[in-house]
Amino acid sequence: MGRERTAHGRRVPLGARVRVAAVVVSHGHARELEQSLPALREQADELVVIANAPGSVPPGVEALHNERPLGYGANLNKGAALTSAELVLAANPDAVPEPGAVDALRAFVAAHPRCGVAGPRMVFPDGSPQPSRRRFPTVIGTIVRRTPLRRVVRQRRHYHLDEDQPVEPVEADWMLGGFLLLRRSMLDDLGGFDEGFRLYGEDIDLQYRAQRSGWERWYVPQAVVRHEHQAETDKRWLTRRTLWHWAGILRFVRKHPERLKAL
Repeated sequence: MGRERTAHGRRVPLGARVRVAAVVVSHGHARELEQSLPALREQADELVVIANAPGSVPPGVEALHNERPLGYGANLNKGAALTSAELVLAANPDAVPEPGAVDALRAFVAAHPRCGVAGPRMVFPDGSPQPSRRRFPTVIGTIVRRTPLRRVVRQRRHYHLDEDQPVEPVEADWMLGGFLLLRRSMLDDLGGFDEGFRLYGEDIDLQYRAQRSGWERWYVPQAVVRHEHQAETDKRWLTRRTLWHWAGILRFVRKHPERLKAL
């Protein structure tokens, strides 16, 4: 029987049920947790909730309360370090997995030793498709998406809008960080999320570094997750979150200047 080496030096039969640790970071999203936590508790083997600000969890929910707010990547690293499962699920408070979603991702990763990241088919609360599978950023595409031009240019190639929606798993450049199953050995190999990103960009950076290190990223449509995806920077211009987004873009470019050649 084929076997897979885990980050902790043990060997786990590929047919075995690999454990999953879910990490949820809440920054004032107590209402959303009331829906997502019950679904996660049923599907994950470990669960860590990090309250990044006061009022971030519903009454009675056990959580790790930060003395001061941390960036999203720093919180995910912190949560992952508190768990021991071979797979780490990074989940937003507003991402609610349908029954069997985590198992579908778990089974795929267990069967594909070089899959470092697996993402589900994400849908909006009304069931309509959410374009969570995306291409790595280009210069022109980034300018369009981060300026009012986004209201008139849809960026169809970036969001794979001109393609039929996959019904079987396909490899992806990167997937939206709202719900990602990550192999711990990949996180160890890459040094985890880059904590220099405050918010936005840490998911793209991790998956870009994963590609450069030979780790695969797979979109698994059999796993379905309902995600509100407020997309606040798409609705309002020149907010604090917009500045964080541009800071993330600049950090990504400084780290990966070769992407400037991708027009």
